[in-house]
Amino acid sequence: MQPFRSEARFESRIWDGVVAELIDDRIVIHSAEPLRTLSNSVYRGGEATARQFVNWRVPLTYNSDHPTRDIEQQLAEWQCEASQAVVLMTAAKLTHASIMETENDRFRMFCLTTAGTSNAARAGSQRKVYDAWRPGTINTFLLFDGQLGESAMVNALMTAVEAKAAAIQDIGLRDSDNGLTATGTTTDAIVIGVSGSRTFGAIHDYAGTATTVGAAVGRLVYETVYESVQTQHQP
Repeated sequence: MQPFRSEARFESRIWDGVVAELIDDRIVIHSAEPLRTLSNSVYRGGEATARQFVNWRVPLTYNSDHPTRDIEQQLAEWQCEASQAVVLMTAAKLTHASIMETENDRFRMFCLTTAGTSNAARAGSQRKVYDAWRPGTINTFLLFDGQLGESAMVNALMTAVEAKAAAIQDIGLRDSDNGLTATGTTTDAIVIGVSGSRTFGAIHDYAGTATTVGAAVGRLVYETVYESVQTQHQP
């Protein structure tokens, strides 16, 4: 679903306290509780703890050697607590963000993806490279309510990347440099946030495609990537 095409606020239907808002040039996902995160975020990437997940839209012409400094300045302007934020950057249409959720008796999951694919690329092929960070990007936020081990968090990211690649290959997206089937863009980013809640009474140590967690990750990422990529040029 793409709620921001008509509304500015989306409240999770399955996870109390998780709210996504479209505010001017950014989407902010709020969590009522701090989540343990793992990401390749340009700001507070790697392992961290966060309650706010920001997708900041910048111009396609944005080209900076200091994106972290730029983000810190924006967080101050937004009066956002920097120590509790993970921030991604994009040039994609925020109104066309795709959101999906799922739950069962062992976990809940929320997924939001935005997509801009002007810099589509195929991993493993020769291409132009850049020193500075540039926008474009398929950005995915994956929030997990339950207990997920550290190795399973990495496993979930692997599954998510596979699902993203499958979606854009099914769409037929091509590398802009060589015309080969793309596997992503040159600046894709993903964040996983885990609550650690014991409510479900289950600890998940694996998140490959043959596990319940991995199957859910794959489905949500595939469908949100597919929808956001397919609709990116729509008004």
